[in-house]
Amino acid sequence: MARLFPIIIMAALGAAISPANAAGYAPLDCGKASSPSEKAICSDYELGQFEARVATLFEITTSLVAMGQRGNIQDEQRAFLTQREACRADVACLKNAYRTRIRQLEAVMTGIASHGPF
Repeated sequence: MARLFPIIIMAALGAAISPANAAGYAPLDCGKASSPSEKAICSDYELGQFEARVATLFEITTSLVAMGQRGNIQDEQRAFLTQREACRADVACLKNAYRTRIRQLEAVMTGIASHGPF
């Protein structure tokens, strides 16, 4: 894990300065929130934190994996966004969707740490 730390830091720095990644996913802009789910996310602190975590994990994982796996992660992200929108303003549904997505992305990070791209 110690060997992975510098890689994660570099990826996080890249994610911080990049407004969107290759799949075009950027964190939710609450100033432009229009759907019921987006408005619910912007009005709930924990959901806002979940949104930031998903955006960061997504950016890091897609920058560290090979092209084939990157495509799979992007497909899963699109499915997550569809699921998120289906929740509408149901905060419990949204939190469940975010928790599930965070676990998926963290599993990818665990795989990188144990097998590495290095």
